[in-house]
Amino acid sequence: MNKPISALVLLAACCVAQAKLPTPTDEQKAAAAAAKDKQTWTDKVAAYKLCLAQDRVAAYYFKTKGSGSKPASAMPACADPGPYVAQVAATKEVGVADSKPVPEAGKKK
Repeated sequence: MNKPISALVLLAACCVAQAKLPTPTDEQKAAAAAAKDKQTWTDKVAAYKLCLAQDRVAAYYFKTKGSGSKPASAMPACADPGPYVAQVAATKEVGVADSKPVPEAGKKK
């Protein structure tokens, strides 16, 4: 009986706490986007290193077991993600020229 009541009280407390959180500012949104971008790159580097390690293990296995030739692999080659390049934040002037009307566009000849 106490578990459902305590769960409802906890749920209500979470809703109240969430309702009081302020909306993130533009700087906070940019920082979150940069952190997400950096994490994505870090994940790609980790996957690349794992791929290289798996290739080394497979090469060692085929060298020591001597089971003939290496079987054809359907796996793609390891792709190096390269160095980290931070994304440049867009300024407010991006796209402004496209949104301004051209004076000659509406004129008929």
